[in-house]
Amino acid sequence: MYHSNIVLKKGAFVVSDAHYSRIRPELLDFLNAIHTKKLKPTQLILMGDIFDTLFGNVPYTQEVNFEAIKILNEISQEIEVIYLEGNHDFNLKNVFPNVKVFGIKQQPVSVTYKDKTILLAHGDIESPLLYNVYTMVVRNPVVISILNVLDLIFDHPIINRLDDYLSKKDDCKEFRGFREFIQSRLENKYTCNYFVEGHFHQNKTLKFEDYTYINLAAFACNQRYFIVESSQDVEFLEENIFSK
Repeated sequence: MYHSNIVLKKGAFVVSDAHYSRIRPELLDFLNAIHTKKLKPTQLILMGDIFDTLFGNVPYTQEVNFEAIKILNEISQEIEVIYLEGNHDFNLKNVFPNVKVFGIKQQPVSVTYKDKTILLAHGDIESPLLYNVYTMVVRNPVVISILNVLDLIFDHPIINRLDDYLSKKDDCKEFRGFREFIQSRLENKYTCNYFVEGHFHQNKTLKFEDYTYINLAAFACNQRYFIVESSQDVEFLEENIFSK
């Protein structure tokens, strides 16, 4: 866990799992709406897997996402942008120099809102051993360098096939037994008022004895995002749907 000095602001936008790609371009319209002041968040909190494939040390993934990266960097010069890396987007500090980027080893990130402690994570922490080994391997600079060379030599078949595979995933399916899964995964490990994650795409709020757990909806599923306490009858996060 990383104890940051970040204070969430009323009116902050929270977005998770947009899985932006050429197949799913909706995020670009959302970012443009922020950039042109059609939408006016006080902060922008990005909870990981914002891009379907964006790896900081694979230049081709930055090329195919160039427009969204450019707009996000421009937004970050005007408002505070916080980016929790996911399993589809990582090694991003050099990609987004003005954004507060937190890698998987720093998550959950502890922030505050009023008198409450909020823990933020993409959602792939506290995972099984094999998954943890996988995340270490895919983030390893040597492994990435080798894959990057192979991808360049053969005109990007690895990244293009990965994009095609990921674009066919169902981002809106139900996770049966989700409450029991979360309780066994996080029980007695953290102290907070709210624990907020993406990754699982369930759009569910679960009340546990010591804290409230919020699993965010995927932006990729109906362009849903959240606003911090945007109305008086909402305790913390209010769901919204973006439309042009």
